[in-house]
Amino acid sequence: MIRILVSNLKGGCGKTTIATNLAGIFARAGLPTALADSDRQRSALAWLAQRAATAPPITGLDWHKESGEVPPGTARLVIDAPAALRVKEVEALLVEADLVVVPILPSLFDEASSARFLARLDELKPVRKGKKPVLVVANRLRPRSRAGQRLEAFLAELGHPPVARLADRALYGELALKGLSVLDAPARDAAAALAEWQPLLRAIEEAG
Repeated sequence: MIRILVSNLKGGCGKTTIATNLAGIFARAGLPTALADSDRQRSALAWLAQRAATAPPITGLDWHKESGEVPPGTARLVIDAPAALRVKEVEALLVEADLVVVPILPSLFDEASSARFLARLDELKPVRKGKKPVLVVANRLRPRSRAGQRLEAFLAELGHPPVARLADRALYGELALKGLSVLDAPARDAAAALAEWQPLLRAIEEAG
């Protein structure tokens, strides 16, 4: 089983979108998948409740109070973490994960908050010793924007260049209303978006 923690201290950076799409992609690939929601708002579970019965099944786990058991046979576990975590809470969730995916928006405020979060992650023993990789995702990018270019330079300076770059697409909101992922969209709409996910998916498989 590969266990993926999706986390950042900054709210609104797209953690749940990343977590739900990862879960949906894994499930569509035929992998027994569980989606653990650690946020009190339980947005990931709300997404799952909208999922059509004909879509590949995903097991929802309510972890908003504490981590729980994972069903036997699960091949991929995706953990959607809440924002504004304390370091000890991050450490507790990190115990349940093999790697961390950190989405960051091209925004001055997101960059400052994310820099602090990445610094805290780098200080944690499993990350410092290279046992739990940190995969940064540059999220909601606009083509050739100055903000996106600044984010690239900022992350390179931090020593965390993004493993994937996801464009700002209305497609994600439309799919979320149906509990679906980018892999469930019609091929003509999903092809470009899915190509952006491939570097992250490869990095997860390599890290796991």
